[in-house]
Amino acid sequence: MRTIARVFALVAPLFFATGLFAAESTHVLIVVGPSKHPPGSHEVAAGGRLMKSCVEHMTNVPGVQADVVYEWPDKALRDAASTIVFIGDQFPPNRLPNAAQNLADVGEMMKRGCGIVCVHYATGLAAEDVVDDGEHPLLHWLGGYFATKCKHHQSIARIYPAATITPAAPQHPITRGWHEFTLNDEPYINNYFGKDDNHPSANVTILATSLLPPEAPKPENVAWCVQREDGGRGFGIVMPHFYKNWRNEDLRRFILNGIVWTAKREVPTGGVITEPPKLEEFSPVALEYVPPPPKPAAPKP
Repeated sequence: MRTIARVFALVAPLFFATGLFAAESTHVLIVVGPSKHPPGSHEVAAGGRLMKSCVEHMTNVPGVQADVVYEWPDKALRDAASTIVFIGDQFPPNRLPNAAQNLADVGEMMKRGCGIVCVHYATGLAAEDVVDDGEHPLLHWLGGYFATKCKHHQSIARIYPAATITPAAPQHPITRGWHEFTLNDEPYINNYFGKDDNHPSANVTILATSLLPPEAPKPENVAWCVQREDGGRGFGIVMPHFYKNWRNEDLRRFILNGIVWTAKREVPTGGVITEPPKLEEFSPVALEYVPPPPKPAAPKP
């Protein structure tokens, strides 16, 4: 027995240090909302499955489990979540049935300090979702949002052949291990951060900018995070539009760092490490973008 006790005394610190003997695991809840985008773009279901695989196989952040759901999650899943990740066409709680109850459920999660992440169009709110002055809980949970044809603000969606994404807060944990990168994508610009002349609140950190649009470039905020007063954390990033861009290691690490940080886990010094995902394994409709067929010409009078 003494020999067993000595062995345990020697190896137990290793288990605790690696998370293999953690008191509780970290749980990531990924909610996939509806999408009507053409194949190869958005691919929200495949993107959700890809994120689940990545967070469960991070080589330097062990002890993370994830669930992917394609409808509103039940209370047991919501209560277990360390952070909730949304992907879909506009903010899924507003697009799924029973929006008012969905928002109330997310509000309860936020009150207990749960994290929140919105990827690409999941950062989006439409005019019918917000009051005329732009108020919506997502502004406070996430720190900002993509305003889609709203009365108070007009964000801009446009595909750029080469958008360069530059770190804007090099000391923040979410920026660890990734470097400036360029990709063909649709980073939204003129995103909305509040009534103070669209300046982010003091608790919001801009993580990345891009000089857009090319014809009149200025630094546009394309990723940000918030440290909320309730103790929770939020992270928003307005990419990727094209499913193939999940191959980009810098973008993928950026997003995974954000998930880890909102779950209140330590982001490793060099950022999250995962094996490059094989995109076809997550059953997208298409790996490459498939443009919609041209609309038929209007009949001549």
